Amino acid sequence: MTQLCIQCKGRGFCGGPCKILSRIKQFQPKVNLEFSGSSPPEIFVGHHNYPFVFSGILAPAEIGETENLGMPEEWFKKQASTEDILGFRSKMIYSRFTVKTKGQRNKLLDVMQEISLASKSVDASFKLSKKPSMNINLTSHTAAIGNPAPLKDVKLESNVKVEKKVDYLVNDIDVKATRAIEELYNSRIPVSNIMKILSAGMLGKKFQRKLVPTRWSITSVDDSLSKMLLEKIKYYQEISEVLLFHGNYLGNYYEIFLIPGCWGFEVLEASSSGYFGEGKSAEPAMWQDYEFFQGRKTYASSVTGGYYAVRLPITEYLEKIKRQATVLIFREIRDEYWAPCGVGILRELVRGMMNENKPEKFPDLEQAFKKSQERFHNSLEVYKKKSVLLKEKKQQKRLFSFF
Repeated sequence: MTQLCIQCKGRGFCGGPCKILSRIKQFQPKVNLEFSGSSPPEIFVGHHNYPFVFSGILAPAEIGETENLGMPEEWFKKQASTEDILGFRSKMIYSRFTVKTKGQRNKLLDVMQEISLASKSVDASFKLSKKPSMNINLTSHTAAIGNPAPLKDVKLESNVKVEKKVDYLVNDIDVKATRAIEELYNSRIPVSNIMKILSAGMLGKKFQRKLVPTRWSITSVDDSLSKMLLEKIKYYQEISEVLLFHGNYLGNYYEIFLIPGCWGFEVLEASSSGYFGEGKSAEPAMWQDYEFFQGRKTYASSVTGGYYAVRLPITEYLEKIKRQATVLIFREIRDEYWAPCGVGILRELVRGMMNENKPEKFPDLEQAFKKSQERFHNSLEVYKKKSVLLKEKKQQKRLFSFF
């Protein structure tokens, strides 16, 4: 199977046709300089050349219910394949413009911000300065963003449905952004929608509001919500036995160990071919980040956004059972994960694992490792030798004498 190296981006460095671009070309819309479409709703704010960034609206050249084109929650629920997700993304045109992240107002920005608040798809008419190009933005943080075109004008053609809580907090210019994020979450606004609202600069105190690049807003929301939950979790009683959860989606295989002890969190990822077929190697490529009871003080620069995306559903589960634990996460990235689909699918996968499956229970961690090894291709010794939390636990005989 020919794959795309995320560094190659379809330029043929791998010596074969690009599977990602061939899929995108299959669904790429052919539009004139004017078209009408229903945004899922979805917006995208870039980070290059910050604070002067590309921002814009994503919409297909069709009218109707298009929520499935932009929501990881829906992709996982329906078990959409990688091909499906690339098909969803390739249908949408990224109508964009350049704007300063703070202190600049114009009509295009106003419409983009209004669309960001919507809970349902929004109909709009677009006028472009040029036809969409075949450029594609591939990162591990977000699903593919393609078909960019300079936006000349945009008009809403349907009413924007906004949830009451969203409307209230957007108009409250005295509440901090972190507090607004928590209130939206507690009101059951989907996490992916909260991220769009934050990215559009619609939350926070009046003079602190600004556009937030999409990749930053994703991490910010995941991080803020899990920290909010941890404020309570750290006071709960520790679990009394090892709990093991497992699951997979789109080539991402997880083994999650909840271990008796105080809060600690570590993610170790391994792949024999790197992300998206970067090349086979004798030793698996590995990424690792962790935190102890006090939490992290720096960005998880190795695992990056995936670290915060999976920490949120873990803390949701611990809050639900009113317990705390030391959490060890092993992720195996297999060749089936041949195209970036964003960290949102990882969040929803782990949510599904924790909410829909009963954990396997073990009296000690070694037995849990043996069971886990039956499902992994990589040797668990690769993960265990590198784990910082395991090294720390070995020294804590009182809590970890069974290891």
